Amino acid sequence: MKNIALIIAGGSGQRMHQDIPKQFLNVYDKPVIIYTLEAFQRHPCIDGIVVVCVEGWIQILETYCRQFGITKLESIIPGGKNGQDSIREGIYKIAACHEEEDLILIHDAIRPMVSEEIISDCIRVAGEYGNAISVVQCTSAMLCTEDGETSEAQISRDNLKVTQTPQCASVGTLVRAHKEALEKGITNTVATCTLFIELGRKLYFSLGSEKNIKLTSVDDLEIFEALLNARKAEWIKE
Repeated sequence: MKNIALIIAGGSGQRMHQDIPKQFLNVYDKPVIIYTLEAFQRHPCIDGIVVVCVEGWIQILETYCRQFGITKLESIIPGGKNGQDSIREGIYKIAACHEEEDLILIHDAIRPMVSEEIISDCIRVAGEYGNAISVVQCTSAMLCTEDGETSEAQISRDNLKVTQTPQCASVGTLVRAHKEALEKGITNTVATCTLFIELGRKLYFSLGSEKNIKLTSVDDLEIFEALLNARKAEWIKE
């Protein structure tokens, strides 16, 4: 059985207020997406990588992959009109050349701090239970609002999990889920976990981390830079 990383890099990143997609922003002379790809390149259990890329950037990404030694790269394909489309196209691409029992780890290109432990646990849980969703415990007070400005109710955080990526299942499971979603008119769900929930599937949790941040704003980019600096400091101590 093989483990294939499906990296979703189809977003334009308008919230960063940059002229280029956020996954291609340079941080310390390296694009964000390369940090992400390197995490899967280094992992001994990852056999291949497929990237769904924003239109117009495929050749640039190919060049970056050669420059930074991403040798596990199998292919880069263009993204769809939304996230569900992009994930489905990536799954179908993998299904065309891999076995049904092989695992696909679907991961956001803009989560560059994914660790070896997170990837390993995602593979373990999916292999044992059929799927795996990386999560962390919700630690904030959660308030309900009707108008977006006020609240009179809360939700207990004790039973809440915050989802991350990677999210993992077998090739066959994912192909069938996406075909069923289209048949039921589900066309714009935001992630694999929400797709499974809408289809009535049970989800199984794997390890996440507060460091496994998603870069959606300038503040997130500054946090990422700080985490990289902290990692460099650890290397120096060692």
